[in-house]
Amino acid sequence: MLPPTSMTVAPAENVVITGENGSGKTTFLRVLTGNLTPSAGSITLDGRPIDERDPATRRVIAPLIGPVAGYRDLTVADHLILIDQTWGGDRDGAGERIATVLERLDIMRFGNRFLAELSSGQRQLVELSMVLLRPSALLVLDEPEQRLDEGRRALLGEVLRERVATGASVVWACHDRALAEATATRTVHFPGAQ
Repeated sequence: MLPPTSMTVAPAENVVITGENGSGKTTFLRVLTGNLTPSAGSITLDGRPIDERDPATRRVIAPLIGPVAGYRDLTVADHLILIDQTWGGDRDGAGERIATVLERLDIMRFGNRFLAELSSGQRQLVELSMVLLRPSALLVLDEPEQRLDEGRRALLGEVLRERVATGASVVWACHDRALAEATATRTVHFPGAQ
């Protein structure tokens, strides 16, 4: 259950949501992305109600909440081509955009693999690449550090700081205190269930 919550996210903010399991972090992120309707109050984007089915919302918010449903017979690169083209990327530049995100996350070698062939940590990085490839002004991530080793967690922190440096915002739930402190411009703590 999500307690009464009020938050405004400004451009170029990196907001980390902390709290124990069951404190409402994931529920909050689902409400923030328009995936879940709040039982009271409202959630808006530039004064308009947020609804994940609304193209205006989807052009601004790129969420990664829970595992990405993939196609068994598509490679990692195939998935990224699908995402790139779905979100309006020009065909001539697709290869370069996809290579850039794969190189940035140090997963270029997984491009020709199927999702089922990846370890859980590799799959997490691929799912991050899918959301990073989308054009967006707000990334919403639910514990993106899950299953990542220490070096990859540091890489994740760098990538999120780079995203904020471009003027985009990030709101994410995180259990790694050191990563949160090294990355966040603001931390919001959700207290545990009463």
